[in-house]
Amino acid sequence: MMRAMTAILYPVAENADAALSRPQGRAARMREAERLAGQPVAFATEPVGPAFTTREAALDAYGGRLEDERPGRAAPAPEDRYCRLTETLAGRARPVAVTPAFAGGRRWPEPSAQPLRTVWRLEISYWRLAAATSGVEAPQARRARKRRRAAGLAPETLRTMAGQPLRPVEPQQPLDIGLFEARLPEAPHIVVPDE
Repeated sequence: MMRAMTAILYPVAENADAALSRPQGRAARMREAERLAGQPVAFATEPVGPAFTTREAALDAYGGRLEDERPGRAAPAPEDRYCRLTETLAGRARPVAVTPAFAGGRRWPEPSAQPLRTVWRLEISYWRLAAATSGVEAPQARRARKRRRAAGLAPETLRTMAGQPLRPVEPQQPLDIGLFEARLPEAPHIVVPDE
């Protein structure tokens, strides 16, 4: 018996909160989402809602929206699987780089007794309206990271920069000649095969 393949119907909305609570509609493909929204859309995946200290607490809060392997829990329909749980670091704490110790027959030092604290967040994938992001103009990430104040950039700014298309720093130069090609001495603008 053949079952019909089901595509995920992603919400169409201005932001992640609206996608979770009051989307304009749902669509599987960009064409359908643009027709529904009446404007260009872009696919986005963003965290939404509060942070939970345990996975079980997050699964209880978003019952029916997530796949829950615990007995007696209902799983969402295949077309409704646009949400997932992710584990992230709590706060702005970052792991500290460790240098090799090479002491006492060990390469690495003993791990610290205090592990990093993590939280669970709901992450939603949706079609974001292009009008919601078109007014944001951030510098290119490759230029911004070279500045002295790059360490103090906010996470929202970094996400905006990462979502922008790359723009050329300077016009593209003409391609160089190949390994088996040579320029004619009497006409350096002409490249011919070299035997």
